[in-house]
Amino acid sequence: MLSARLLPLLCLVSLAACRTPDSASPPPPATATAAATPSAVPAPIASAAPAPSTSAAPVPAAPPEPCGEMGCLLYDTPQAAFAAILAENPLILGIGESHAQKGKEGIPTATKRFTDTFLPMLAGKASDIVLEIWVSEGKCGKEKEAQVAEQQKPVTQGQAKTNQNEFVTLGDAAYALGVKPHILRASCADYDAIVKAGPDSVIVMLEMITRLMDEKAKALASRNANAGAGKMVLTYGGAIHNDLTARPGREKWTFGPDLAAATADRYVELDLVVPEFIQDNDAWKALPWMPHFKRDAHPTKTTVFRPAKGSFVLIFPTTDQ
Repeated sequence: MLSARLLPLLCLVSLAACRTPDSASPPPPATATAAATPSAVPAPIASAAPAPSTSAAPVPAAPPEPCGEMGCLLYDTPQAAFAAILAENPLILGIGESHAQKGKEGIPTATKRFTDTFLPMLAGKASDIVLEIWVSEGKCGKEKEAQVAEQQKPVTQGQAKTNQNEFVTLGDAAYALGVKPHILRASCADYDAIVKAGPDSVIVMLEMITRLMDEKAKALASRNANAGAGKMVLTYGGAIHNDLTARPGREKWTFGPDLAAATADRYVELDLVVPEFIQDNDAWKALPWMPHFKRDAHPTKTTVFRPAKGSFVLIFPTTDQ
């Protein structure tokens, strides 16, 4: 079982919003046995890829309803909304979420909803999923790795404790469906850079995670293209790294533009939003779709915004409690 290999290994670095939340204990160090990142293939990814399939996604039971600006559409179910996004036929689907925060444990997270609802729809369509899980392998010195774990606290301390286990569950479920999960592996040089960065350590971590996710996704997509596999690669993590267009000042934290170039614009960005997790702060207010989302207008519908070509925001219905 995949969980037997991953469960004791997690040192999750979830950097969806890069805020400084309340206090919590740092995640424990761990030992990893994940497979090494495959070597990148120099040939362009898109050049060897087969033509898009016209039957890759099921047809929604009912047509969506327009709901305003930014291509807003209302779907009867999350599955119908996700099927419409899959019809874009991406080579790489970059999925981002805002990680569940403390105090919201009674609300099903985006990770759980993706695992239970969307992942089964990807069986036979996706070959791999790259998870934003960073593990320490014990090769770079326990003291150094413990110091890096301590430097993660400003990012991880406000999140729900269930985040780590839910990422493991997602990886395990993907494995069972034939979608191979991959985790990130930092080198000793990466650890050295984080330690030396001092107060800028979180920025260095963000850049490292972006680089590792980017390299892994490109290598897997290149492998698929050269083999004529015709399947997509998934990435799953925080809703900054997957942006198709980098936000000003966050260019080094965003792999979307590079993956779009590598796939000849067959990269799709999808952000998953649980409405109860939306907060009244500047980070949320800065999102371009926020002024157009009316939380109480259609609580039973799934809302999809399309801020730009290849970019989607899927907002789940209000949770029935």
